[in-house]
Amino acid sequence: MTETNDQIQTNDIPAVSDVPAAAEGQQQERRGGGGGGKGGGDRDRRGGGGRGRDNRRGQERDSEWQERVVQIRRVSKTVKGGKKMSFRAIVVVGNERGQVGVGVGKAGDVIGAVRKGVADGKKHLVKVPLTRTSSIPTLSNGRDGAASVLIRPAAPGTGVIAGGSIRTVLELAGIKNVLAKRLGSKTPLNNARAAMVALAGLRTHKETAKERGISLEQLYS
Repeated sequence: MTETNDQIQTNDIPAVSDVPAAAEGQQQERRGGGGGGKGGGDRDRRGGGGRGRDNRRGQERDSEWQERVVQIRRVSKTVKGGKKMSFRAIVVVGNERGQVGVGVGKAGDVIGAVRKGVADGKKHLVKVPLTRTSSIPTLSNGRDGAASVLIRPAAPGTGVIAGGSIRTVLELAGIKNVLAKRLGSKTPLNNARAAMVALAGLRTHKETAKERGISLEQLYS
């Protein structure tokens, strides 16, 4: 209990760099009259406006991505002095526009583990080709470890027919009509990675025809 209280108190204390700036602002307000106060106010407004725009852009970029925690487990590691306890978080990151990633983070607290998982997921993004009906172009299989996943395109109005971590991956990828089946291990991490392998192996019909060196009409014939 004492550690958590100490952390809360330290977070409430302002940074050292903020204290001189606040003190200088108060001294200028005391010294300056009408003209100096207006000039200082205009500078602060200009500087604050630029920072506000940068913050807004950062928030817009962050708002495009959605994170969902699939699993949080308490794990231990045997070290020389005994056992070191930590948390492992499995996080799926996606923008629902054809980009999705799966990340794993480990830390001494849950919040730190989730943050590391989000950062790891953004490093391993996969671009998924989507059709006009928000489905996948072809059937695909993915395998990771003992987990095997089968993903099949579906007609409009079908929805996401999947379960577990596979459903989370498909939803954050922006797929709205798909059929998926788990054919192996029930481990959430392996199933999520198997779904990522299946999505990474998808190709559009134009890309397939270009790889084969034939026209799109010959591919359909």
